[in-house]
Amino acid sequence: MKKFLVLYRSVFSASEQMSRLTPEQAKAGMDAWMFWAKSAGSAIVDLGSPTADPMIVGKPSGAPAAGHLGGFSILQAESPKALSGLLDGHPHLLVPGNSIEVHEFLQIQGM
Repeated sequence: MKKFLVLYRSVFSASEQMSRLTPEQAKAGMDAWMFWAKSAGSAIVDLGSPTADPMIVGKPSGAPAAGHLGGFSILQAESPKALSGLLDGHPHLLVPGNSIEVHEFLQIQGM
């Protein structure tokens, strides 16, 4: 089973998105995530979390981060294609401008 780092990218930061929601909208969003999580089942290694604005290390002062990283998950699947199927209909993609970035974990030689 392969593991994947799933990054939830957005036009707006997670903090900004969360501050704009009514309690009803927040509940509806969480319900959609929990429905997706239930359908993904054991493919979820770590459901993850929304993320705060980044601290940039090693970039010149004032250099912008590339877009907003709104959160992450760690998932497992037999292949990238199988993982893609798990992400079909993901609630993060219902927001215009949002995208999901996936990185497969590589095996480190000797470990």
